[in-house]
Amino acid sequence: MSELIVIGYDDHKTADDAYTAVQNLQKDYVVNLNGLAVVTVDAEGKTHVDTPSRIVGVSAASGALWGMIFGFLFLVPGLGLLAGAAMGGLFGKLGKSGIDDSFRDQVQEMLHPGGAAVVIMASKITEDKFADAMQPYGGTILKTSLNDEDEKELAAHLGARGQQ
Repeated sequence: MSELIVIGYDDHKTADDAYTAVQNLQKDYVVNLNGLAVVTVDAEGKTHVDTPSRIVGVSAASGALWGMIFGFLFLVPGLGLLAGAAMGGLFGKLGKSGIDDSFRDQVQEMLHPGGAAVVIMASKITEDKFADAMQPYGGTILKTSLNDEDEKELAAHLGARGQQ
């Protein structure tokens, strides 16, 4: 099972500092990352994504899944721009797996001009150590889970799309 955690901050600097802290937690085996990014919102309300480093040990399927989840949360105002029914079906599957419109709406409401968020997808997390390490940064935490079966099914769909 993967955990999807979005931590919202009022400023970019705090989000960058928290991002660095999460990277260090990976090095200390407190979290096993499948994806990590910082999302910032500029003064005009435009969303910017920064993934400064690759996550070691992430498979292509996990990377594709991360990209799809990320697109669902931040970059897709309507599915029509992407690829129609096929992508719509994948996003619909995401909605049934715990990453639904309600979670997406909460994430988008949390982000405001001048704000930022750290987005984490982890296959393993030591909750108490993670919470202790992230506590100094504060922020608003949103969390949901993606079970193994749904994750495998989504990865299989993504693999099939890549072969078309």
